[in-house]
Amino acid sequence: MKLPIKKAVEALLKLQTTGDSATLIGVGPMSRNLLQASFELAKEDDYPLMFIASRNQVDADELGGGYVNGWNQFSFIEAIKEVANEVEFDGLYYVCRDHGGPWQRDQERNDHLPTEKAMELGKQSYVADIEAGFDLLMIDPTKDPFEVGKVIPLETVLERTVDLIAFCETERKKRGLPEIGYEVGTEETNGGLTSTETYEKFITQLKVELEKRDLPLPTFIVGQTGTLTRKTEQVGHFNFKNAYDLAQMAKKYGVGLKEHNGDYLDDVTLLEHIPSEITATNVAPQYGTEETRAYLKLVELEQKLVENGLIKTPSNAREVLLIQSIKSERWRKWMLDGQKDITINEIMQDDELSLEILDIAGHYTFNDAIVKKEINTLYANLAANNIDGKRFVIDHIKRPIRNYSECYNLKGATTRIKQLAK
Repeated sequence: MKLPIKKAVEALLKLQTTGDSATLIGVGPMSRNLLQASFELAKEDDYPLMFIASRNQVDADELGGGYVNGWNQFSFIEAIKEVANEVEFDGLYYVCRDHGGPWQRDQERNDHLPTEKAMELGKQSYVADIEAGFDLLMIDPTKDPFEVGKVIPLETVLERTVDLIAFCETERKKRGLPEIGYEVGTEETNGGLTSTETYEKFITQLKVELEKRDLPLPTFIVGQTGTLTRKTEQVGHFNFKNAYDLAQMAKKYGVGLKEHNGDYLDDVTLLEHIPSEITATNVAPQYGTEETRAYLKLVELEQKLVENGLIKTPSNAREVLLIQSIKSERWRKWMLDGQKDITINEIMQDDELSLEILDIAGHYTFNDAIVKKEINTLYANLAANNIDGKRFVIDHIKRPIRNYSECYNLKGATTRIKQLAK
């Protein structure tokens, strides 16, 4: 039986006292290629994986499904198992719900669904997570469309969090399924835990309410360490003291500090994660962008082969990726203030901005039929010239993951965790 994620995190917290702990990476599953890249690295270096899927990325078909490969919870887990088997990975991996709960699908928020309906759909999504076999559920009731720009009262966040954990535990036990972990809190400023005082208040009150109802303490509490991803950059400023203080508060309750928005961090900041005792970091758009960049490099190579007469009919991969990325409009959430309302026509007329949007949002289009067709043509053209395009893409994605895993002291972490968790 697989070691529960809560036991793995408790082992990491113990290892912090010996100086031999690690910071786990929560990988946003942007594609099957990213799954393979992650498994290959984790197999080579013996560390646990966490795959974190938002409701927009992976959700039940009746709730609209997800933009990543059209996966629902069951096909997502099946794909993960298939890729793990393909690379003969037999280590630890955990499937995690990122930002689960009410209004966490863009459409639900845009439609301003009433609270009761939004909670009902959030619960429906959690039931599918539980039945599919997710290991960790993030309980995040802070995306309230009626509180835009305002800080959601802590009491409201606490009440909804406890109610949702109680609901999930009831559904899990009803089905006789193994224990799962919970992640609470959010990095968002509207209801986020942005100060050490608010963070501690949240933990202490949450503990009281959970114990009253005989519910488990969470595995992770998300805290604001100063990180912030915009465009394809890290525009935040990592705050070591804040991170360390939050980690110590969480550890008092046997809970790990989880950092979100961990993309595009420099090496010095990455190395700070071990002494600041952050237990896990979520990284998602960076790895998707890395895959987009890999395709564009292959397109550049394809063009050179065309110029040299080695390819007669080139793919249209670059143009299709560009157009589909802009049309997706999913880049809006990553833009800086003042750019979020720019029109598609304005982007189309600005070559530099168009390429920027492609860099940001290319990964949102990987499941589009027209994109898949052109990438397959690209692969075929390169294969005819003895180049394995897919292998290049996977290796390209591995570069930043390897950088994180080295700085996060992940090598051998599975063995260390299992030894302590016996």
